[in-house]
Amino acid sequence: MAGVTGAGLPGAVLFSCNLNRVRSPMAEGLMKLHFGGAVYVDSCGLHTGTRRDTVPPGPDPFAVAVMDELGVDLARHRPKNFNDLEDTSFDVVISLTPEAHHRAGELARARAIDVEYWPTLDPTLVSGQREQMLTAYRDVRDALEKRLRARFGEVRTFGG
Repeated sequence: MAGVTGAGLPGAVLFSCNLNRVRSPMAEGLMKLHFGGAVYVDSCGLHTGTRRDTVPPGPDPFAVAVMDELGVDLARHRPKNFNDLEDTSFDVVISLTPEAHHRAGELARARAIDVEYWPTLDPTLVSGQREQMLTAYRDVRDALEKRLRARFGEVRTFGG
């Protein structure tokens, strides 16, 4: 794998989805939570988080709430698209939607970037009461965390 650090982790990971409001920021936050500064992590979407002015800018409030349960602050996340990335020197791009996977392939075309596709449910498609919505978002968060651990290993701490 290109750009793998001595610990077996890539040096830089990008998570991508459609709007960069829910799934990719959650994955970014989880990666930072578990691997801290050992890996440069960013996220983006195909679009900047809005659909025909029906979605307010910024992170999804349910995503903010379920990530806060783990101590991850998404409240200051600002959605961005592939064109907004300051750097495209990633070792791994993990796309969470088919559309983002196509765009990730274009980014990697002339570079030594590994592209992975992790199909991830869109919790915004679930409807119901607040607790049902939170459960759907938690399910996505937990699935992403499980996938991160399977792909990048368990977090190791001093003495642990």
